[in-house]
Amino acid sequence: MTSTTEAHTRWQQARHRAVTAPTGNLALIETRWGASDTEAALEGQPATVTATRLVRRDPRTGAEEHGVRLWDAASPAIKTFEKIDTFPYDPEWVLEGRYVDVPGERRVPFQHAQDTGFTRDLPVPGDLHVTIAGQDYVLNAFDDDGTLLLVFGDPTNGKVTYGAGRFLVVERKPFTDTAVLDFNRAFVPPCGFSEHYNCPMPPPQNRIAVPVSAGEKLPLFSN
Repeated sequence: MTSTTEAHTRWQQARHRAVTAPTGNLALIETRWGASDTEAALEGQPATVTATRLVRRDPRTGAEEHGVRLWDAASPAIKTFEKIDTFPYDPEWVLEGRYVDVPGERRVPFQHAQDTGFTRDLPVPGDLHVTIAGQDYVLNAFDDDGTLLLVFGDPTNGKVTYGAGRFLVVERKPFTDTAVLDFNRAFVPPCGFSEHYNCPMPPPQNRIAVPVSAGEKLPLFSN
C-alpha cells in the first residue's frame, strides 16, 4: 500500500469505531425533546443504555429547547451492523478549491430531513470555489463547531449512496486560501444510521451534476 491508501484505510477504521461506539450513530435509540432529567429517562431501560442532554434553538421561535438522548451500546443496529460499503480509493477525487471569506456573519437556509415547511439558517463563513468534471461550483459548507462541513448531493444518491446526500469535512491549508475536498472521505450522515437524527439536506448550490463515485455508499447490516 502507498501511504495515501494506508491513511485512507485508517480513516475507514476510525469511522467504523465511531459509528459502533456506545454513543455512536448506531447507538442512538431516542431523542426526547422537552426533557432534561437523564435519570428519569433511564428508568426501565437496560444497563446498556446511557442518557445525555442536548440543547438547541427552536428554528421558528429562537427559544431554547432542552432534550435528552438515549444511547444503547447493545442496540439492534449495532448488533446487526457489518460495515460501511465504500467506493475504492480514487486519487482523482482529491480536489483543491479556493476558499473565499465572506465579511460579517452570513447564515444560509438548509432544509432538514424531518422538518416540514421551514428551513434552518446555518452559519456559512465563506464560499468554496471548485471545479468538478469541468464545471465550476460555488459550494456552501457550514461552520460545525469550527469544522467546515459540506452537505452535498449527486446523482448516486438513492441508487448506490445514501438517498439524502452525504457529508464531507473540508480541510483548509494553513495560511492560504486553498481548500482540499477529498471526496474519498465523503461519509453517510448520522441519519443514515439512526432515524432519531435530523440531518441537514443538500441545498441547490451543493448539488453536483456528475456522479461522485468516491467515499462511503451505505451501511450494511446482516439479516
